Amino acid sequence: MTHRSGVIVAGGRSVRMGGTEKTVADVAGTPLIRRVANRLCVVTDELIVNCREEQRGPIAGALGELEYRFATDAVPDRGPVAGIETGLEAAGAEYSAVVAADMPFLDADLIRYLFERAADREAAVPRPGEWFEPLHAVYKTSPSIAACERALEGGNPRIIEPLSTLDRVVVDREELLEHGSLDSFESIDTPEDVEWAESRLI
Repeated sequence: MTHRSGVIVAGGRSVRMGGTEKTVADVAGTPLIRRVANRLCVVTDELIVNCREEQRGPIAGALGELEYRFATDAVPDRGPVAGIETGLEAAGAEYSAVVAADMPFLDADLIRYLFERAADREAAVPRPGEWFEPLHAVYKTSPSIAACERALEGGNPRIIEPLSTLDRVVVDREELLEHGSLDSFESIDTPEDVEWAESRLI
């Protein structure tokens, strides 16, 4: 059995990127999702990419020779909880790291630590500031699929809804700082964000 799975949730619409597909945007010479995948692969044994059907071609081009599997949304645009569920259903490990496709500074050490904190629990979710980060968290795969299903029964759930029914540990800012960089939570949403990220990477 696979020890640790990595799930990249990439199915969102790139509304603030001016109509371009955000996940494959060039960031200092490397597609955004490839930057995320490169870092996630360091601490996982398999890679799952959740996306819409029409994203598969561009994402495949961006990921190149990396080994991964697609977990395509059967019904698109149902929100991030549905994306998390679809990705987890394709995962082969007991525990899965679930991350957004737009975090170019994803810190492998932080993900590794979240796997450790999730042991014997159903989730480890960071809270680097005021908000939880459910798309930078580690989930016990089977109960988390069930939690997503329960949340989706109510219509359009908030992304934190599945966590409310899981036996979770919250990893706060001070603990995160001891084990990695808070830059890991920085995301790219606009062309200006791309320029900012490039200034940090070049």
